[in-house]
Amino acid sequence: MQTIRIVLVGLGNLGRRLCEVLSEKEPLLRDRFGLELRLVGAADSRGAAYDPAGLNTAEVARLKRAGGTVADYAGAGRQGWLAPDLVATTEADVLLEASPVNLKQGAEPALTCIRTALQRGMHVVTPNKGPLVLAYQELHDLAAAHGVQLRFDGTVAGGLPAINIGQRDLRGAVIHKLEAVPNMVTGFIMDMLADGLPWEEARTRAYDSGALEGDGSWDLEGWDAAAKLVILANAVLGYPARMEDVVLTGIADMSPDVFRSALEQGRRYRLLARAERRADGRYDLSVEPTPLPPDHPLGRLGRKQMAVVYSTDIYGTITAMIDEPKPVPSAATMLRDVLDILSG
Repeated sequence: MQTIRIVLVGLGNLGRRLCEVLSEKEPLLRDRFGLELRLVGAADSRGAAYDPAGLNTAEVARLKRAGGTVADYAGAGRQGWLAPDLVATTEADVLLEASPVNLKQGAEPALTCIRTALQRGMHVVTPNKGPLVLAYQELHDLAAAHGVQLRFDGTVAGGLPAINIGQRDLRGAVIHKLEAVPNMVTGFIMDMLADGLPWEEARTRAYDSGALEGDGSWDLEGWDAAAKLVILANAVLGYPARMEDVVLTGIADMSPDVFRSALEQGRRYRLLARAERRADGRYDLSVEPTPLPPDHPLGRLGRKQMAVVYSTDIYGTITAMIDEPKPVPSAATMLRDVLDILSG
């Protein structure tokens, strides 16, 4: 039995659900892989808990479902204990960084946590887009310098292994065009508007379902899709893209009539992220709401579906799609990445 010590930063939708997944999968991990994934530390916005003997993942999840903080964990929790301090002092093998995206404030505290973990010789797994958007090459260089791995398949399109497919299965190919619908909530909202709901009701339903969070601008103005496109460009295309390289148009100011008219013509709008290769090897990057016909691979997506299409020189055109009505697959990407690290 191999014991892997894990620190988890961020116990929102993804972090809490990961704790539930780890609790559920404990027998399978033990019996099939000979693994004990021991959660020794965890932090949320109000504090942290640490126990080298292991925290009970089901109990951590219970505390968060009840609206509490992991700082209330009996015998191990401490109010006000900041995530960067936990990462800097905890003895662990892997950091799972699942705090909210925070590009406006330099992707902190996630970026500091990841840097610290890599410098201390921990592998890092994160579904957090912020650090990868702001410091992609720096973090990869840091991981290489310390002989550890940085995995981030959960940053793009929820549980869809879009990055893994591009990096692993398309090796040796030139990708002429990448098209993706990596943001689910925009398609959900545009379909409701096309069906005749007013903006206010569509937005309310998106909030009630948990698909839309905060003030909604991160999704509706297209920033989420643009961040995911930047990560795909760096990780799969080998193109050092930045957010300012993306020509961006969101859906927030669009009239419902536009979506209804497109549906009457047999087309569905999706917030399409696209990278097209130019003759000089560079890529044109864009995110914009696009009416897609039903014969387009992305024109058949349902309201809770995301997908990516890779058009290549030697592997043809490959489409991968996920149906994700609940956030569990997005959380489970962290487990998938950990298992990849341990099998590599």
